[in-house]
Amino acid sequence: MSSGGGRRRAHEEEHEEHENHERWLVSYADMMTLLMVLFIVMFAISQVDERKFAALKTGLAAGFGAPVAILTGGDQLLDPGGAVAPDSVNLAGAAGGKTPSAALDPSRAVQPEQVAQLAKAQEQAQVAREVENLAKAQRELKAALAAKGLPKGASFRFDERGLVVTIATDDVLFGSGGATLSPKGRRILDALAPSLKKLPNRLSIDGHTNNIPIRTAQFPSNWELSADRATGVLRYLRSGHGLPFGRMSATGFADTQPLLPASDPRSVSANRRVEIVVIARVDDSAGRAVAELGNKTEAAATAATASKTSASSKTSASTSHDDGH
Repeated sequence: MSSGGGRRRAHEEEHEEHENHERWLVSYADMMTLLMVLFIVMFAISQVDERKFAALKTGLAAGFGAPVAILTGGDQLLDPGGAVAPDSVNLAGAAGGKTPSAALDPSRAVQPEQVAQLAKAQEQAQVAREVENLAKAQRELKAALAAKGLPKGASFRFDERGLVVTIATDDVLFGSGGATLSPKGRRILDALAPSLKKLPNRLSIDGHTNNIPIRTAQFPSNWELSADRATGVLRYLRSGHGLPFGRMSATGFADTQPLLPASDPRSVSANRRVEIVVIARVDDSAGRAVAELGNKTEAAATAATASKTSASSKTSASTSHDDGH
């Protein structure tokens, strides 16, 4: 009995000492399974959503008015270096059964009328914003003149360049035949300068004369006189109020741009002037629109003011009439 038990224990010990040389197969199988899962996931995420891709191409083509070149041949986007690419994207379903070339035909996608309407709408919006900014500047300049007791120190209008601030030179800015700023002229510029300095716009300072010729040692003609008056205003705005030279320019026009014809007796004084033009920040093509819209806005404001004044006068007259009875 004892000898048989010893043999069994010896046999069990020998069995426990036996080594399994095939355990690597388990690790190999696990690795292959993981690799298979990895490639399945990579293949799944590489598939292109045909409907979304087609909608993207069509939307971009319609928005920009022409096919987007970078998306042409989009079914090869995932085919770098000869790798296996996903199935070709079929755009027929999203293009209403048409082939991609027909659906994104440039001659059909580009619509000049819509492009022109969009450009016009953008220009009108830009003009409206700039006119609003210039109208605000005009109100501030008028208020500044009124605060200094100079409500008629300047007049305002719009042209294709922007807001024009006109200061008559006849015994206001300069004396007759001279280019030295008068005390009243300096007061007007002192009132206008702070508001002008805050503006981001460029300023054009233009000198004008009437048609009466001048010939002196200092001013051989009206050209020199008008230019000297314009640069005199520019220098005063710089030295007296710190407006940067880079934002200003000065030009002499002599008598070439009169406000009134020479046959009008008022032209002698009206055409002698210096104009500070607040240049509108718009494209050149929109300049005329600035003038039209700005003058309409100013006319409407003037009419509204006149209507209020008339209504107030009628009310006062009615009250006086009632009191008389």
